[in-house]
Amino acid sequence: MARVLITGCSTGIGRATAIELTARGHDVVATARRPDTLEGLEVAATLALDVDDDASVAAAVAAASDIDVLVNNAGWEAGGPVELVPLERVKAMFETNVFGVARMVQAVAPSLRAKGAGAIVNVSSMAGRVAAPLNAFYSASKFAVEAISESLHYELGHFGIRVVIIEPGNIATNFGDNVQRYGEDVGPWDELRAEWDTAFDTLGGGEEPPGPELVATAIADAIEADDPPLRIPVGADAELIAAVRDANDDAAFEAAMRETLGLSW
Repeated sequence: MARVLITGCSTGIGRATAIELTARGHDVVATARRPDTLEGLEVAATLALDVDDDASVAAAVAAASDIDVLVNNAGWEAGGPVELVPLERVKAMFETNVFGVARMVQAVAPSLRAKGAGAIVNVSSMAGRVAAPLNAFYSASKFAVEAISESLHYELGHFGIRVVIIEPGNIATNFGDNVQRYGEDVGPWDELRAEWDTAFDTLGGGEEPPGPELVATAIADAIEADDPPLRIPVGADAELIAAVRDANDDAAFEAAMRETLGLSW
């Protein structure tokens, strides 16, 4: 069984992944900025880890010791029209979503490469495959994660290390409760926001979105696979979007999504 370090385990996908991997017999090191949020989580170890901070990353990786698998899950979202989202919030989001991933990889990859084995799983989003309005900067952060991951796939695959991108669709977690939104409900943007909320409901077939356990299962399956695919969309909506995107050029994809989602513009 593998020793797995997971970032962002206080709630949602990270916590569900820690539980799933522990149930499968893996040695899980669950981390969060505030370790008190990890109370009650029955795993091999819990650690404080702020992926924005070099010293925190170095200390956590040293304390975890002998990591076989890294799961980069920590992240957050600042959303709204491009012209209204404060750039200081964009920079802060990139510090976590992009540079936090890079920090963790730089801290863990050398030991994996020395062993000639292991895996890195980066939790992206369908927003990292397809950009939607009012979500540009979050999408940009996830597009960056996908680019880093794809490059790592080739760089580290040479040394026997698997790299996987997990692309969840709409998942029922409290992630949305913590989204920092700017200007979506004022002026010209409120109608667009309402239309896209309806469009996303259409993608889900009017049903409640799946819970984080679905993503946790996908992550665990990828870790245990001998040759997992580079990208794994998770959820019916994610699979649909990925399939339509992959099968079409830009114009055809836009036309297909307009028809599927019933967009008016």
